[in-house]
Formats: sequence, C-alpha cells, structure tokens
Amino acid sequence: MVGNRSWFGGLLNRSTFRRQVIGFGARNFDLTPLQEERLHKLKDRLGIPFDESRPDHQEALKALWQASFPEREQPGLVSEQWKDMGWQGANPSTDFRGCGFISLENLLFFARTYPGSFKRLLHKRDGERAAWEYPFAVAGLNISYMLVQLLELNSEKPKSHHAMNFIRVLSEDEESFDVLFCIAFEMMDAQWLARRASYMQFNEIMESTKSQLERELSLDDVHRIRDLPAYNLLFK
Repeated sequence: MVGNRSWFGGLLNRSTFRRQVIGFGARNFDLTPLQEERLHKLKDRLGIPFDESRPDHQEALKALWQASFPEREQPGLVSEQWKDMGWQGANPSTDFRGCGFISLENLLFFARTYPGSFKRLLHKRDGERAAWEYPFAVAGLNISYMLVQLLELNSEKPKSHHAMNFIRVLSEDEESFDVLFCIAFEMMDAQWLARRASYMQFNEIMESTKSQLERELSLDDVHRIRDLPAYNLLFK
C-alpha cells in the first residue's frame, strides 16, 4: 500500500512548525478579544514538536492505534505494525520531523469525532483503489502542514480573505482547525478517487484540495466551520 520513503519529501518541508510559526501581535489585526485569544491558542499548539520521550505524546500515539485497530494488540513504540496505519517506517516518530504534535492531535480528533469517516479512509473501503495508495497516517501529516500554509498561520499577518475568514470561524468554534483537518482529508480522498490517482499524483491532489478549501473558506456565507459545503462529507 505504501510507496517509498522519499515520496512525501517534496511536499512536507522538513523544517518544523515550531520554527515557522511567527508570534501574533494584536496591534497588527482588527480582531475581537476572543478572536485574538483563539488564534494565540492555535499558534501555541503549532509550536509544540512531537517528542517521543514525552509520556503524553506516547499515550496519544497509542490512543491513535487503539482507535484505528481496537481488535488488535497494541504494538511497541517501534514496530513494523505501525506501517499498517500508513507510517513510513517502524518508528512513527521519525515521520513527525516535518510536523508538530498538532498533526497527531488532528488524527486523534478525526478518529474520535468522526470514526465512520476515519475508518473508511484508513481502511480504503470505498471506490476503485490504485495499486499504490497513499499511506494514511503520513497523508494526515501532510494535510496538517498544508492547512498551516493555507491559513497563513506562519505569517505575522494573514492577508488573504480565506485566512482572515478562518479566524472568524475559529472564534465561533475553537475546534475549527481540527474539524477542517477532517474535512480536508475527506476532500483529498474524494479527489483521489475521482481522478483514479496513484501515489505519483499525490502532490497534485493536495494542491487541488488546497484550492478547493480556499474557495470554500472565501464564501461570504461561511461563518462557522459547519457552513463549509464539504462539511457534509463527514459522518460519524
């Protein structure tokens, strides 16, 4: 199912979220106090790298396995079984070098909040699949990274309409970034199936997903994350 280890290297920059996220200053934005608070909290999350030595990070990774394969025995932190979830090697922590802990939080949120969608995508249950599929877990890391770029969260001051609109959406629901991750994953898989894509087209599919998200976040009638048309792709 999984392609070679260099497959995702072109899309997922190896610099960490922690290095990229720039501090937010209220003086640069005309935001409400709630919007400012929510944005600060999100950027704080982006600044936390995955640390395999931290017990809470280890527990989050184990919880993701339990949510993915409840009928199977929990593997050790280094095991060939992790590849069944779509990690590129026996040690998932090596895949986090280009992402932060938030990408694991996104995956765990997806598993717990929309288990129906999560397991459908994890197990590739729908549609005609390619001989070489995208590895689920690492695709999730790339989606987290893509959202940070799309929403300009590594910029001092987001300038685009869709990025500013997301801040308004975030003020309505503090889980908006996590829900947007779930929506983006469903959108990506839907495009993957529609184009009958293989792993060589993954970057192209991700760019197309990013463009579709940008269009939906730019709609004038989007005030909450559930107002996005693609939200209807999710199911529990």
